[in-house]
Amino acid sequence: MQHLQRFHGLLHSAGLTVVEDVRPGGLFPPEAGWRIARGIAAPDGAVREALDAAWWRRLADADGEFLVAVLGHRIGGNDSWWTRVRYSGGGVPGLTGDPGFVALSLDGRVLLAEVPGEDGPRVVALDRLPARLEEAAEAAGRETAAERAEVWAAVPGRPAWPFHWADWIGSNPAAPDELLIRLLDVEVGFLHGCDRPAVLDAALAHPDPQVRARPADTFRPKLASDQWVRLVRAEPSPSRRVTWAERACVWGVSLPGDLYDDLLAGPSRAQAARLPGLPAHHLPPLAADADPRVRATACARWDDLAAPLRARLLADTDDAVRTAALLAHHTGVPMPREVFDSLPQPRHALEQCRLSPELEAELVRDGDEEVRRALAANPQLSALGVAVLAEDPCDDIRSAVAVRSDLSEEQRAAVRYDFDPTSMSFTLPWVEGLHADADAMRRLAVSSHPLIRRSVARARHLPPDVVERLARDEDRTVRLFLAESCDDAPADMLLEVWRWWDGSFSHPDRPRSHPNFPRTGLLRHAGDPAGRMRRLALDDPESTPADVARLARDPEAEVRRRAAEDARLSPADAVRLLNDPAAHVRGAAMRNPRLPARVLAGLLHDRDTARAAVTNPAIPVPVLHRILAAAAAAVAARL
Repeated sequence: MQHLQRFHGLLHSAGLTVVEDVRPGGLFPPEAGWRIARGIAAPDGAVREALDAAWWRRLADADGEFLVAVLGHRIGGNDSWWTRVRYSGGGVPGLTGDPGFVALSLDGRVLLAEVPGEDGPRVVALDRLPARLEEAAEAAGRETAAERAEVWAAVPGRPAWPFHWADWIGSNPAAPDELLIRLLDVEVGFLHGCDRPAVLDAALAHPDPQVRARPADTFRPKLASDQWVRLVRAEPSPSRRVTWAERACVWGVSLPGDLYDDLLAGPSRAQAARLPGLPAHHLPPLAADADPRVRATACARWDDLAAPLRARLLADTDDAVRTAALLAHHTGVPMPREVFDSLPQPRHALEQCRLSPELEAELVRDGDEEVRRALAANPQLSALGVAVLAEDPCDDIRSAVAVRSDLSEEQRAAVRYDFDPTSMSFTLPWVEGLHADADAMRRLAVSSHPLIRRSVARARHLPPDVVERLARDEDRTVRLFLAESCDDAPADMLLEVWRWWDGSFSHPDRPRSHPNFPRTGLLRHAGDPAGRMRRLALDDPESTPADVARLARDPEAEVRRRAAEDARLSPADAVRLLNDPAAHVRGAAMRNPRLPARVLAGLLHDRDTARAAVTNPAIPVPVLHRILAAAAAAVAARL
């Protein structure tokens, strides 16, 4: 708010009255005005020596109003709005000088700007702006092969934004493995989404431990099993070595036996003892280990321990070990009141242990809601205890009972549970454990509880009759989960889900990337009232460059973005879309390989566009190497 107040104060000192701040909406955006004022994809004849009062009169409407943006206030970043102002003076507003400005008439036909440059301020005045931008786009689109070669021979020239290049060149799909391997010495952020085996191998062999760790320390690692094992073996820190082993196990990697031996022999033995895939032959020495933390961890594998070892742990001299042993012992043997009362923290017993009938009968009627809430999810609870909690006065306790695995569907339907269909859903672990059981999936697919049906829909494969039922489920989240997770989801349902869902963080490309998603007959949606359906038309193999050109002028931004991503986009249309009101459309156009080289080279040297421009696959590989060299030199100079 203080920033906005300072900006309004700046305009006031220039003799302007602030009317309102407005989003670009369908207007020409401030960033495009700034870029054109700097000479990137700009019409000819735009540069002036000065802006006289006549130009300001042409800019303002009858009430003296126009739009303005100032560098550092309304240009760049996420705060790219126009500010509508009124000027009642007869001369020239005091906007000249630093930091620079762009002004636009309310009808979008006149653009005035003054921007800083190496040789002093650059003053720009343009009338007939839409028509002149069309002319400039057509002219740029006629670039010849010789002109392109001349442009690329001069790139990078004087590096304007080398740190932006360093940050984003790794996201250029045309960058070869050898360039990305060189990039490891400069910037490793690109490893977050890298799936190239040779590059990942090089990262895992890098002398810098932070580079070696980066491929694993991401939201969705792309490492293969053998690469995980190599990462664990090469890690010099014992605790980090076990941490990587834990992450590898989470991602389904089976660690070799000798690696378990190595991890258990190190100083992080207590941490390594918790690894889920630990072979059973390691348990006897762990149960007798001198470190009580290790002995307590061994109790988690109670069923794999021989009776003498269990007895020893139940009589252990360490309180924590003895408690862990008691809790493990009483998952099968009912826990009496005296043992329960002796526990320092009874929460785990309430959630996991089998309780004596007398103790359970008392606790399910306990006045403490937290006690009953913990019991509601206890898998060892008796049928009688479950029946009592199914009628609990608290909604969330009844709701927890309603998703228990030991209820029949008739019992489940009788529970008055509370369920918000708009709340975030997580797959129930017990349902996930049954995904490979076709009969169980058939039974649970007709459950009265949406969360159970949603959990079924998360299965990778389902019987055809189950798929057919879930594809018609009244809960649209069931259909969504089927579209995201099940490879057997039908094409018509995928198309229906597409009408209202465009991908999530965990499944960013579904349903459109689903193997069963329709690939033909999509041109019929070119005239659909819904923009998200119109954008599908370009996925049809029978679509043409003319279809791309038409949708590049669609009224909805998401359709124009799809056109901006299309390799059949004309160079002129790529230039036009650089001026789109929507930032994501402009970004897609900057990455389109049909963008003329001269325009793309200019974008590489602009603060707000350098990141997107350096990811354009049309940049020749030798030029990418030169760009990387310039970026590497800048990064080295900063260190």
